[in-house]
Amino acid sequence: MPYRAPLADYDLLLSLVTGYGRVAATDRFADASPDTARAILAEAGRLAETTIAPLNRVGDKTPARLENGIVRTPPGFADGYRAIAEGGWIGMAARAENGGMGLPMTLATAVNEMLAGACLALQIGPLLTQGQIEALEHHASEALRSIYLPKLISGEWGGTMNLTEPQAGSDVGALRTKAEPLGDGRYAITGQKIYISWGDADFLPNICHLVLARLPDGAAGTAGISLFLVPKFIPDAAGNPGQRNNLSVVSLEHKLGLHGSPTCVMQYDGATGWLVGEPHKGMAAMFTMMNNARLGVAVQGVGVAEAAFQQALAYAEGRVQGRTPTGRAAITDHADVRRMLASMRAQVFSARAIALSCAVAIDMAAATGAPEWQARAALLTPIAKAYGTDTGHEVAQMGVQVHGGMGFIEETGAAQFARDVRVTTIYEGTNGIQAMDLTARKMADGGAAAFALIDEVQAAAEAARAALPDLAGDVWNAAEALREGTEALLRQDMTDRFAGAVPYLRAFAVVLGADAHLRAAHAAGGARVALARVAIRRLLPAHAGLLAEAREGAAGLYALSAEDLAA
Repeated sequence: MPYRAPLADYDLLLSLVTGYGRVAATDRFADASPDTARAILAEAGRLAETTIAPLNRVGDKTPARLENGIVRTPPGFADGYRAIAEGGWIGMAARAENGGMGLPMTLATAVNEMLAGACLALQIGPLLTQGQIEALEHHASEALRSIYLPKLISGEWGGTMNLTEPQAGSDVGALRTKAEPLGDGRYAITGQKIYISWGDADFLPNICHLVLARLPDGAAGTAGISLFLVPKFIPDAAGNPGQRNNLSVVSLEHKLGLHGSPTCVMQYDGATGWLVGEPHKGMAAMFTMMNNARLGVAVQGVGVAEAAFQQALAYAEGRVQGRTPTGRAAITDHADVRRMLASMRAQVFSARAIALSCAVAIDMAAATGAPEWQARAALLTPIAKAYGTDTGHEVAQMGVQVHGGMGFIEETGAAQFARDVRVTTIYEGTNGIQAMDLTARKMADGGAAAFALIDEVQAAAEAARAALPDLAGDVWNAAEALREGTEALLRQDMTDRFAGAVPYLRAFAVVLGADAHLRAAHAAGGARVALARVAIRRLLPAHAGLLAEAREGAAGLYALSAEDLAA
């Protein structure tokens, strides 16, 4: 089934649920009025539907391949990438002084979701370039910014991030890549990096790698890591690709999904690089890119979930099987299929709302500098990433189930969604790490940011109580349980917190999703009330069990040894 951009959801979420009007009311984003936002998203939706979506199956059936040291991309990917770049979509949130549009992250996030829903394998490339743009804007010298940002923002060049090594995955501090000063402001980078998405492409004249490496005087662990910009071709005096750098793609990974996206093993053999930011402060600089990417990955999950839901619904409407209570023959009207489809639709809306709320907080922090918005953005980032990608995985799996036996047959395309989205729960920090971040770093304020958000959920529930008393009451009570669960979490030591971090994050997300549905139902009425009832009466009750698990602590887990588990 052709992909359709979920513009109605965006319109409702931006205008009535997430508070985008506050972003448009700031001086920084005054040009991005709600009407302008609506027009921008409609144009991006057309691009996703007509140009990018047809490439999804192409990339899966004709994977990227390594040929004589060059990555050959699937047919049509070059044209698709060019359409994204020429439309200005890569640099839409980049600063205007660097050649970007200076638009809010909220709009860039919505566009990224649509492009990911249309073809995730292709969208990964522009997303990584966006993250590199932000990292360079914040941390690079003026000399580097002047050379690289115009090319990256225009999409003429691509960008990557190089963190992981064979022995250093989540433990980034174990990296072995070295950076030797050459005495003239340049550095020789030597080492190997793995899992580098879009590490090369035959349609890009230059690829710019952000590489984490250790200087000779760098301390052990993450405290001694620096960040370097290492281009495939070293720019000449005119800023054009010049001498080939001493780096190469060793191989491409053979993956469960995302076949159209090249995942490279990169080798650096004394490659020339330039320091980005301060020596030994590379993790701080890289986290600028990673936080950008985590929100981007959140909506990768949401985008694939949307596409999987659309296909499942279309299949169910066309599949005739048995007798239904309504008298129609389509399996859509069987109670269990209706349960799956309604749950998919409700969960996608919840995840989309959380991601857009995170983007609004990022924009408000950028526009106002207010600490409370910075704290809100920081709190919502791990929730958005984990819940958005969990939603992608769960909805895609449910989409296979709706298809029945045909979901297991590749030609329907349902299985591709499940295969492609699976990695989003892993890369840019596994969802377990997101949960640990939420329960540790994001609670370092004593829970102030979390409690402020819970207060807002309860205030919205109170406002809706007269119109939707049963639904509002359920949301208010769930938020109160979340408040109590947060207070209990703050009394735990870190090991106990981490043992319950994943269910705690999930409980927080379920409550926030129910809040978004309640706000939408209160503002729009109609079918939104029925959808809110699914989210609040069927999905929200899970919060109680999740919070109970979060309180359980670690003792029961460590009572089982590895030998016990193997017995």
